Amino acid sequence: MELSVEKKNIAIVLCRPKYPGNVGSVARCAKNMGISRLVVVPGEEPLEEEAMKTMSTHFAADLVDNIRWAESAAEALAPFSFVVGTTARTGSARGPVLTPRAMAERVVEISQKNEMALLFGPEDTGLSNDEVRLCQMLVTIPSSPRYRSLNLSHAVMILCYELFVAQRQATAFTPRLASVAEMEGMYDAMEKLLSKIGFLNPQNPEYWMAHLRRFFGRTGVYAKEVKIFRGICRQLDWYAEHGRKRDGP
Repeated sequence: MELSVEKKNIAIVLCRPKYPGNVGSVARCAKNMGISRLVVVPGEEPLEEEAMKTMSTHFAADLVDNIRWAESAAEALAPFSFVVGTTARTGSARGPVLTPRAMAERVVEISQKNEMALLFGPEDTGLSNDEVRLCQMLVTIPSSPRYRSLNLSHAVMILCYELFVAQRQATAFTPRLASVAEMEGMYDAMEKLLSKIGFLNPQNPEYWMAHLRRFFGRTGVYAKEVKIFRGICRQLDWYAEHGRKRDGP
């Protein structure tokens, strides 16, 4: 059986957009491709509702009316189990990146049972390193080396279109992936434990944590597995503190 992306489980998340007209255009692009949820983390620039609705047209004004506002990327992404970030900057520090088409093919099955976000940064600077760390997958849009910059709504449309047309053969049932909030709790527990036992350099703990985030993001972690990892961290933390095993399970 052929599966398509479950678009009701997809949301567009905009971090610190600079221009209200771009937010409205994004709403229109999303609705064109069957995506009906928009989350915005406002930046310093005010986002006037009238300007957003002008560019969204009456067709997508309901998406503007129902924007979920968040104070940070972490808050915006907390409910989602899988986050695809967009970046024009590539290199070893950011890890491997996919094309929009390759991304869409990979997330067809993930989208069936999991809440998924497409994360976009501000028009001038893109996502920060801290925001990239919240992503399980990164995408870059191939473009001419003479001019790589894309309008925000154009980038959104390209990714949404690839999701709209993507199909994949169904396989076995996939359990629920851990949410961003659950993963961040696991990473926090891991960082504290690895710092306590001297594995992480206190001057630069993010060096190894970035590699661990990339590893778990690449493999995909189920909610049940997060509970197991956190249980292991608690047990090891206790052992590091007391030097012996705790009685009982």
